[in-house]
Amino acid sequence: MRRMHIDFAQQGWRRTLYRLHPALAVAGILGLLLCAAAVWMAMHLSAQRAARAQQLQDVRQRAAAMARLPAAVPQTAIPAAQAGAVNAAVLQLNLPWRELQDAVAAATPPSIALLALEPDARKQVLKITAEAKNSDEMVGYIELLKQQEFFRSAALARHEIGDQDPNRPIRFQVEAQWGTR
Repeated sequence: MRRMHIDFAQQGWRRTLYRLHPALAVAGILGLLLCAAAVWMAMHLSAQRAARAQQLQDVRQRAAAMARLPAAVPQTAIPAAQAGAVNAAVLQLNLPWRELQDAVAAATPPSIALLALEPDARKQVLKITAEAKNSDEMVGYIELLKQQEFFRSAALARHEIGDQDPNRPIRFQVEAQWGTR
């Protein structure tokens, strides 16, 4: 014969708990604890997110404020002598070397021996020291320099005859001023 369950007690939570299997009770309690932990974790992450958003907004406001302020450059007094020396060095570094070299190379025939090129950036003058076999070649070289577009003018500064050399070359110095004509 089969067992019959006859229960005339009223339905309620006590009766349900009494009849509940212990494993289900433990699983229910664990489920409630997991839900509580998830709610607590969500609230904690939400608070962290709000704090990070506030920090980001503060950083953006500070960056915008810093961008609006002019950059403070410390004012240091530079002595006039030092400023002049720096400006002279900058002028010397900014010489048009390629144009100078191209203009001199284009005007120099094989019969002229170049000995030195001394540029003066302030005056825009190039002092060319050279040697020629005779005075006609020297004068011809100066005329070739005058014809170059890069040079405004070219003039003989000094000359001398090399007595110690058996060929007796003429050593001369030309001052060629560069710039636009």
